[in-house]
Amino acid sequence: MKGHLFRKESMKLLMLVLSMLGMQGGGHCCEPQPGAANLARNGLATQGSDYVDITMGYSKQGIDGNRDGNYHKASCTHTNYDKDPWWKLDLKQSYSIGPIVIANRQDCCSERLKGAEVRVGNSPNNDNPVCGTVTSADAITTLCCKGMVGRYVSVVIPGRSEYLTLCEVEVYEEKPKQEPRVCW
Repeated sequence: MKGHLFRKESMKLLMLVLSMLGMQGGGHCCEPQPGAANLARNGLATQGSDYVDITMGYSKQGIDGNRDGNYHKASCTHTNYDKDPWWKLDLKQSYSIGPIVIANRQDCCSERLKGAEVRVGNSPNNDNPVCGTVTSADAITTLCCKGMVGRYVSVVIPGRSEYLTLCEVEVYEEKPKQEPRVCW
């Protein structure tokens, strides 16, 4: 009986230590920390083409701070119907990237974004490593880049002709985890 209680208490202590180190199971939380700065707001956005509607759909509307999913309210980007359409953000310096939040169009056509790859790296071309892929037509998709380092964040729909519309892209820095202090 004593051995069982000792193992149980040892396991509790181990779980406590692992949770303090951020190594406990149960999934990686990939949400921006409260008060974290959205790096995208100070970046420079470009896209492969501008949709024929000259009053809205510009690349800069993807970093205007407005997540409204209605394209007709002028807060979304929009390319032409291009092969492998892309949108790119230049952060102006390299960062260790954590969460990237993408607001999808919701007034129509939200399925267009499915299969889009989010890439992070230091190449100004869109050939950087893939952080993640948009797998749903949800209003908000959050991808965790787990410290990938890069100056450029791009969203590319590879392998098909499509319109690319983004209603907001938010990029947050991955801050190094602080080592827990152990006091005896």
